[in-house]
Amino acid sequence: MGIYEIKNLFKRHTTMDFDKASPVNQNARGVPVPSKAATVGTCKSCKACETNCPTKAIEVKSDIELNFDYGACLQCGICVNICPSQKLENSGLVYAFTFNREELKISYVKGDFVPKEFPTPENVGVFQKLTKTRGFNYREVAAAGNNSVEWELGASFNNFFDSEGQMVRSVASPKHADAVLFSGPVSENMAGPLQTAWDCMPEPKALIAAGTEAVSGGIFPMGKRPKEPDLFIGGDPPRPDVMINAFRFLMGQFKYSFQFALKDRIAKLRETK
Repeated sequence: MGIYEIKNLFKRHTTMDFDKASPVNQNARGVPVPSKAATVGTCKSCKACETNCPTKAIEVKSDIELNFDYGACLQCGICVNICPSQKLENSGLVYAFTFNREELKISYVKGDFVPKEFPTPENVGVFQKLTKTRGFNYREVAAAGNNSVEWELGASFNNFFDSEGQMVRSVASPKHADAVLFSGPVSENMAGPLQTAWDCMPEPKALIAAGTEAVSGGIFPMGKRPKEPDLFIGGDPPRPDVMINAFRFLMGQFKYSFQFALKDRIAKLRETK
């Protein structure tokens, strides 16, 4: 045994501990949220955030009401930078995933909202019984995206993130898969191949929309999907750790509520102001 192998025996492991991972990353922009200054209203309805949002994820309803669709949000930070009255700020919350598309839509009144409980869909419950202890295989379909999701998926198998260590594996054929993961807004030419991949898989199975384009279409119209996805993962693109914990969420190994996590994060941000 060489000296480097002996040294490695005493080194700390470098693989990420997903049980201790945080939905908030201080170095990331995360999803934008109303700042403490928004609690008094008087937005003036300049609509700079709404006008300049690339994916139209923001709607200014009035001086006190602001609607966000975090499924369409790129987490780009443009709205925060452009707001003339500093009524928006970056939250650092990067876990924008859920089983229910409506959970990603938030209506703020004077910078606040009441989080809702969303039950686990029946199909997801069946899928969790199959995969909670043995994990799952997925076939990835690049459905006319910008390839950023594919780069992050590739990184998810490195020695730090180690997707296979979390029992989630990518396979070459949908016949060997439990889920289809797709990226992109699903162009006309890719709707057929995505449907074929889905039809090839045995039941029970799950459909995963990975990235803003797959969730909402992003800057493009949303194309035809085989069905409503069972898991939505927002972000352009989602980071490897975000996707892996979203997979653990799908398997029932990780408990998470986007709306309650968002509410908690906003409260913590305002405590420091």
